[in-house]
Amino acid sequence: MKDRSRVVHHPEVSHEGFQSLAVPTYRASTIVFDDAAAYTARKYRGPDGYTYGLHGTPTTRTLEAQLSAIEGAERTIITPSGQCAITVVFLTVLKPGDKVLIPDTAYPPVRGFCLNYLAERGIDHEVYDPLIGGGIGELIDDRTKLVWMESPGSTTMEFQDIPAITAAAKARGVLTGCDNTWATPLLFKPLAHGVDFSMDALTKYIGGHSDLLLGSISVADVALHRPLKDTMRMIGIGVSPDDCQLALRGLETMGVRLAHISRVAAEFAQRIDGLPGVERVLHPTLSSCPGAEFWKRDFAGATGVFSVVLKPETEPLLEAALSSMKIFAIGASWGGTRSLVAPMSVKNERVVKPWTEEGAILRLSIGLEDVGDLWDDIERLFGALVPQAAVAAASG
Repeated sequence: MKDRSRVVHHPEVSHEGFQSLAVPTYRASTIVFDDAAAYTARKYRGPDGYTYGLHGTPTTRTLEAQLSAIEGAERTIITPSGQCAITVVFLTVLKPGDKVLIPDTAYPPVRGFCLNYLAERGIDHEVYDPLIGGGIGELIDDRTKLVWMESPGSTTMEFQDIPAITAAAKARGVLTGCDNTWATPLLFKPLAHGVDFSMDALTKYIGGHSDLLLGSISVADVALHRPLKDTMRMIGIGVSPDDCQLALRGLETMGVRLAHISRVAAEFAQRIDGLPGVERVLHPTLSSCPGAEFWKRDFAGATGVFSVVLKPETEPLLEAALSSMKIFAIGASWGGTRSLVAPMSVKNERVVKPWTEEGAILRLSIGLEDVGDLWDDIERLFGALVPQAAVAAASG
């Protein structure tokens, strides 16, 4: 072999004696085969086999297997984002003439996908009250093929009665899916409650460092796996093994991160409740959080995202107050090491049950900074919203 060939063909190196705790990052577009017959028969390798880098490498498969283990799933697929995971489920299940039910509190891009993409292709959607519970059965007709859930709801934190909704759907032969990003499979396992598709935005707590975009779909029924893979294959969706490796690394610390974040968030929710300028706090440990009884019954704990509804009179001071914060960053998404705050408004988005609160909503995501620094920043925020003396008196 001449030098120009040697620079292309890598020598075989022994792996004997080498053991690492890190998952290797296998990058590939081309997958090579032992012989021509194996290449000709590649389509028979099935959805778990290796045929082309777009459809996965051993790094991808490791992440899928680890997520399946903690989800209690038979199979998991990885997508480029959480929104992509939701759309893959919808595109797999729904055909022209079908209908999907989505909660009024769904992640806004889900409603946008229904309105701006599915509707043009003859697929309808109906929005339902997230607290409808078993009453969802009254909305299911012959065209309904999927009931989508998100618990808690985006921004306003409504916890759904997932077992009741799932039972009503199953009684009518309708599939169900749930966005479980807030809880992660450590605190809630949708498949164990009868849900067909458990979806997670790995971008958030599983990635854990605000530096990747991935999603996942887990299923307990292996028969649902192949259609999902077929949809991804036909559209040409794949994920980077580098991002999968980052998610695998994030998984290793998620348990300890969530334990700390959950404790701090619950403590802060209690302390913020009743502060001047606060209308109510939406955290499941407080009775003011809608559906808190379902969280207490079904979930193993709470994570670090919760919302604060402000009194209307704080509105003129809100922009300057948020800009005064030193530790909390202002930004979308959540689940990373940095604490975040985002002003939210849902009044114009709700169509089933109007949102009647007049004040702005602050969504807080607790990170890993020093607890004292974080609370000082919260006091700085409310000190800019209301007279400082009132805040000091209320916080003791």
